[in-house]
Amino acid sequence: MTGSDIPSSFRLAYVPGVTPTKWVRVWHERLPHTSLELVQATAAEAPGLLAGGGADAGLVRLPVDRDVLSAIPLYTETTVVVIPRDHVATAAEEVSLAELSDEIVLHPLDDLLDWETLPGRPAVERPATTADAIELVAAGVGVLLVPQSLARLHHRKDLTYRPVPDAPESRVALSWPEAEVTPDLVEEFIGIVRGRTVNSTRGRAATPPRPAKDKAKDKAKDKAKRGGAGGGSGARQKPAAGRKPQAGGRAGGQSAKRGKPRGR
Repeated sequence: MTGSDIPSSFRLAYVPGVTPTKWVRVWHERLPHTSLELVQATAAEAPGLLAGGGADAGLVRLPVDRDVLSAIPLYTETTVVVIPRDHVATAAEEVSLAELSDEIVLHPLDDLLDWETLPGRPAVERPATTADAIELVAAGVGVLLVPQSLARLHHRKDLTYRPVPDAPESRVALSWPEAEVTPDLVEEFIGIVRGRTVNSTRGRAATPPRPAKDKAKDKAKDKAKRGGAGGGSGARQKPAAGRKPQAGGRAGGQSAKRGKPRGR
């Protein structure tokens, strides 16, 4: 994919908590003439945005409708509980769901975790967003379980978090509209997130092999430079620049005469 075949821009959606910075940097290095536009969307909005053509690809949270969108899972996030810094749970390195049984566990409407049974005690009302739930945790109303990246995104000095190993986890994926043939720029981004090299055949088209006639010309040029154009393989090489030929050598490669022995 070269020249005019490359579209002028690529739109990448991403959801809160996902940081595409390192992949965007590689994109700019590999395709400096194809701009990458970042489109921020909530986890709930992102699938519809992709399906409707609002972005070419997106870093989203699973699950997505596989009849509409293709997806490649990238990583799974640890779930943490966000708590006040003076909470008793801060004494431990991690917390189990059973240890939260007496806590009011906030369950925002945009919760990203797939719960079979909600832990702890329910709040009187569900917060509208994770950001609202964070405010309630800071006010001492309850605790909140979220993917670790969201705990970092909503960092506050008066709050901290601890891993909850037995809680459901959130998976992040690269997704794009389902199609018979994956668009070239989507293949480019797939190659970047998977760490493929610039000449990988699955990413941008690899550098094509040189024609045989060009290789033959190069070999002839190399042979001429080595002095093989006018002589056989046994042709003598000229002494390297700055060096003098050794004196006293005989034709045929015989060694020079030895000097006279010193008198005793």
